[in-house]
Amino acid sequence: MTDSADLPIPEAIPCTTAFEIPGHVVDQHLGLTWGVLVRSVGFTKGITSSFRALKAGEVPQYTDVVDSARRDALQRLITHAQSMGANAVIGVRFDSSDVGGGDAGLSEILAYGTAVIIRPI
Repeated sequence: MTDSADLPIPEAIPCTTAFEIPGHVVDQHLGLTWGVLVRSVGFTKGITSSFRALKAGEVPQYTDVVDSARRDALQRLITHAQSMGANAVIGVRFDSSDVGGGDAGLSEILAYGTAVIIRPI
């Protein structure tokens, strides 16, 4: 398993799960921003993961796929927010669901939040 969780996400603007950014004031709410993608585990990883899932514990192949997908969704959220003119995103959340039924091996990952314009206090 890679330690991609330790790698920084290349953020060009501040993103937070909070609804304020310390030391800044929100001047304007620009609206909902999001980044979405559908990712497949892949046939080989799927079979290997199925065997590992028979044992208790973490399934690193799935962890890597989900972590990578969340990072990509967050990057897309940032790109969308910037296209709206935002310089920050507040209230960031993630959601995920199976797509095409559980047997398809597809997961939708959605990152969403509120695009805002902030300024230092």
